[in-house]
Parts: sequence; C-alpha cells; structure tokens
Amino acid sequence: MSASRKLASFRLPPLPTVGELIKLYNLRAEKQLSQNFLLDLRLTDKLVRQAGSLRDAHVCEVGPGPAGLTRSILNAGAADVLVVEKDSRFIPGLKLLSEAAPGKLRIVHGDILTYRMDRGFPRNISKSWEEDPPNLHIIGNLPFSVATPLIIKWLENIADRTGPFVYGRTRLTLTFQKEVAERLTASTGSRQRSRLSVMAQYLCTVRNCFTIPGRAFVPKPEVDVGVVRFTPLVQPQIQQPFKLVEKVVRNIFQFRRKYCHKGVEKLFPEACRMELTQEMMQKADVDPTLRPTELTIPQVRALADAYAHLCAHDPSLLNYEYRDELRLKHLTRQKKAPVDTFMDMSTSTPPSPLQHC
Repeated sequence: MSASRKLASFRLPPLPTVGELIKLYNLRAEKQLSQNFLLDLRLTDKLVRQAGSLRDAHVCEVGPGPAGLTRSILNAGAADVLVVEKDSRFIPGLKLLSEAAPGKLRIVHGDILTYRMDRGFPRNISKSWEEDPPNLHIIGNLPFSVATPLIIKWLENIADRTGPFVYGRTRLTLTFQKEVAERLTASTGSRQRSRLSVMAQYLCTVRNCFTIPGRAFVPKPEVDVGVVRFTPLVQPQIQQPFKLVEKVVRNIFQFRRKYCHKGVEKLFPEACRMELTQEMMQKADVDPTLRPTELTIPQVRALADAYAHLCAHDPSLLNYEYRDELRLKHLTRQKKAPVDTFMDMSTSTPPSPLQHC
C-alpha cells in the first residue's frame, strides 16, 4: 500500500469525546467571544466534505475550540493541519489531539486577524493564479463577532493576492450566521442583496452549502448557521483596486431603499455633488432610478470604472468621505460659525474638507 493511500485511510486512535474533553478541562463557551461549539461529529464531517477532497491537503482551521471540526479534518486525510486558536483554555486539548496525530497537527496560539498565514505553509505548494487552486484550504466554525471582519479582510487579500492567497486561489469553507450567509450568496434583485453580496461575488464563486440548526451548537445560539464555500475567480469581475470598489459599493448601499444615484451622490463633496453624480451615472450608462439591490455586478463595475476615471482627473476625490463632511458641519454648528465661512472659495484661507472640486 502506498504512503498516500495510508494517509488517506488515516483514522484517529480512540480518544475522549469532545464532550468529555469539555468536562475534563472545564471548558465553557465565552459569550463575549461569540463562542458556540459544534459537537456532533456527523455535522462536522458534513461541513468538511463541503471543502472537497482533503486527501494530502494542507488546511488552516480558524478557531478550533474543543477540536470537533479538527478531528473531522484529520479523518478526511489532511496531511498538514494548522490550527489558529486565540483562547488559551483550548490549547491543552489541542495538544492531546496533536499527540494522537503525530506530525499532522500544528498549533498556533494567536489571533487569526493578525496571524501571517503567508508564512504558515511551504511555498512549494503554491500554484499560479491561472491554474487550479492549490491543495490548501481554510476551514472554520467562525465566532459570529469575527466572521464579517475576517471575510472582508480575506476578500481584500484575494484582490491583492496576499495573505493566504500568496499560494494561489486558496479555497475557504466557513460558517456564518444564516442571515450573513444569505447576504454573501444573494442574487441580484433579492431582498438579502447587500454590500457583502457584491464584494464577495465580484471576487469569488460563492456557494451556500447547507444550514446547521442552532440547536446543534452548545450553547444554542439564537440563530441558525450557514456553511459557505468561496473559490477565488481567476479574473475578478471588477478590475479596480479593492478599496475603491469597497468605497463605491459602501456608498451605494448606505441608502439601499432609495435610488442608486442617492448613494453615488455621497461620493462627492457638496460643492460639485450634482454635477459629478450626473457625469458618473452617464459615463457608467446605469439607470439612476435602479435600487442598489437591483444593480448587477457588471453595472457596479461600470460605476467603479466611471468613479476611477473621475478620480484620475481629481485625485482628492479618493480621500473624500461624506461622513467627514457631516462631522465638520456638526462641529461648525457647535461653534456657531457659519458653514459658508468654510465654503467661501474666494478667500485666501487654506481649503477645508468641504472645499473639494
């Protein structure tokens, strides 16, 4: 029997159950860390299957906790599992599992938001972006509090091909609150369509795999949980810098019930707002009376391209933020100074944040 066949048939030796380990180490989910344990190994096995074949794979698991999901990853034939755990209470149980799977499990006691995953795996597993994805997976039952910031961080890494994506188009299989999972995968025109939908789908193929009922977790959360798989696209659907795309999408969706031009307006300072909004909508050839949820990704791409064109002519637009303008107006009123003082273009005073254009 070949070594690879032996690896694929690897099974963990008899161990205390996850529930027994929780009792042994007196582990309790911390509410402030949004921890919810998934103890049913049938469900953790099903979650791992959504990632595809893990035979001989390298895997990074985010927040393994009591390591139920880790067991399923090891039993699926992964050759190298790197777990990143912030909570020190879980480290002894992970070490016990590491001893039962010698050479297969590496433990990092740290925060996934700051961990340098680009240093976590050998570079020889890398594939060029145009090739099939590398045999590297990110899998995790994410705490609710960290799930959205983390996927935004990883989407930016995908756009820049940094972090875990220096190895190629690394695939992710992650859990989110059901509502967030539905937003990530929502189609154009659906009620759940959001900023997250556009940001994820212009960079990845996103699939809502299945829903885990809240009662399967300990303690039981108030919501069900969705399992979502991300595969980075060879070519992003929008060819603009991530931060520019995020700014355009964020502004459009801040008024999700209004016409999309209302959000586009807030990309520009008050002094030239109407003029530049009209120019951007015309250049993008997008109907200004569409709702944000009705915009297709090609239409968002046209808007991002039109905004980039305007910024090329006036780079100060990139640094403009509508909320900063509101804040300055509020401070001006508090000081009982007329706003016109800050907007008088004929004065020789240095320009304020309200004096773009």
